[in-house]
Amino acid sequence: MIDLYTAATPNGHKVSIVLEELVLPYTLHKVELSALEQRKPEFLKLNPNGRIPVIVDRDADDFAVFESGAILIYLAEKTGRLMPPDPKGRSLVIQWLMFQMGGIGPMMGQANVFYRYFPEKIQAAIDRYQGEVRRLFHVLDGRLADHEYLAGDYSIADIANWAWARTHKWSGVSIDGLPHLARWLDQLAARPACQRGIEIPPRPVRVDDGDAARKFAEEARKMVEFGQDKD
Repeated sequence: MIDLYTAATPNGHKVSIVLEELVLPYTLHKVELSALEQRKPEFLKLNPNGRIPVIVDRDADDFAVFESGAILIYLAEKTGRLMPPDPKGRSLVIQWLMFQMGGIGPMMGQANVFYRYFPEKIQAAIDRYQGEVRRLFHVLDGRLADHEYLAGDYSIADIANWAWARTHKWSGVSIDGLPHLARWLDQLAARPACQRGIEIPPRPVRVDDGDAARKFAEEARKMVEFGQDKD
């Protein structure tokens, strides 16, 4: 049994999607980020960095794993699925996973901060991060032009990148002119496990929700201002 400590963010959804794909039994523990539950002592015992997601593997002496990419690797290796066992295949999956963790995630996170959350609109910063996200999307589109998935068969690399790229509208970044990326986004969106995973826990708001989106951005801005950015 897995205990999943998470919230409705792309990094959180990466793990809930993988758990759904692997059909692993797990117990959901929703972490209220706006209430700073991720900074409570009991949570910091699981992740000293005070970020979601975290899992605790009850079948492995209550082994705790934090950092979303590390969790994905742990679950893939635990089950022998969503990542090939051979060194080259494994490396390819990890390369594209690191692409998300070092590029897609941080750049989209910063685009969110400057485009959605900060009350002062610093256009140079918005342009910088949105432009970098778009460049990274071009990289994905180029890879997907000749590959159905990012690293051979469907893998944790696809899940990690999709959980972020699917939120491109929230970051204010268009995917127009990127047909292979669009195809892949739709292909993963049709997977039942992906559909379930992005609702665990339920998303508090969608980009076209108007007032709800503005309220969510205001709450996120408070966390950013106090160094609690959940992305």
